[in-house]
Amino acid sequence: MLVTREEMAFDFQGARLDPVKDKDVIVWAVQQFLYGEITGVQIGHWLYNAPDLESARFLARQAVEEFQHVGNFLRILEILGAPPDKAAWSVRFLATGLMGGDWAEHVALEMALGEGLVLQAFYAMIETVDEPEIVAILKRGVRQEERHVDFGEQQTRKAIAGRPALRRRLLGLALVSLWGVSRLEAFMKKRLPMDHPALKRLPDLVRHTVRIAELRLMRIGLTEAPISSMSSGRKLALVAEAYGGKLALGLASWVLSVLLFPLRLLGLAGPKRLTDTYLSDPLVARGGRLGAGAEAGMGNSAEDDPGDAGEQAGPGGRQAGHGAAARA
Repeated sequence: MLVTREEMAFDFQGARLDPVKDKDVIVWAVQQFLYGEITGVQIGHWLYNAPDLESARFLARQAVEEFQHVGNFLRILEILGAPPDKAAWSVRFLATGLMGGDWAEHVALEMALGEGLVLQAFYAMIETVDEPEIVAILKRGVRQEERHVDFGEQQTRKAIAGRPALRRRLLGLALVSLWGVSRLEAFMKKRLPMDHPALKRLPDLVRHTVRIAELRLMRIGLTEAPISSMSSGRKLALVAEAYGGKLALGLASWVLSVLLFPLRLLGLAGPKRLTDTYLSDPLVARGGRLGAGAEAGMGNSAEDDPGDAGEQAGPGGRQAGHGAAARA
């Protein structure tokens, strides 16, 4: 990743969450994670719209991993003796309300930024929850989330290269995501016992999380200066430009779809899918050999992370393989 684990680390000053005394706090957090993993169904949309086979392979693997995570969080709730429940509005807004409208928005906002925020929360849970099995489950998920963030970072860099207008649009939309984080903090302060030693650190954790998100956006190349140094007017202008651009693109797309409808009935003038481009795709051009680059990004889960994707904890406490976890 462009931001290291060490940079993302946060000091809770030894504060811990007890699975008995602090059960309600841990359960609430896991219920939010569960909703986020359920949104993995959205990957199917992006798999269909993937720009190349390498990206499609990565997304296919990610879809399996996201549904393994569903089984993992159900297992954690089982350990805690609690049922699944509805996620907070701010979590639903961040996870589904800000779903990208195109590939660049997906990799920038959902994978690099969004999964980066989730990863920060994973680290916080690992640092504070005082229950070995729960921590072990979270640690397995962390390795996969890091791969997702890295993919998003690299794909965003490729997408914005030589495209300043797209760069500004993504930055404006990222500002809305970070606003959603502040709304989540406000909700948590009302919902959770803020006199707890670990939760007292929440405001500092949120500031740290936003600072790390700003650092990630800078290293990707979306901004040269920290967002926190921008004036309110500049931020509002970026957000307005971003949504104005989305509206204009949406309108243009609708007009084109109407004008080209007769041709699309004949299989012409439609969006290019992998079935149209696969013969010129780099993976196929290599004669079926995936090559080092593809293997590095999408190698076998069991090989590059023993006990990671291949042995996820499923409901019932047993270790589940790919198929069982994906069906959880």
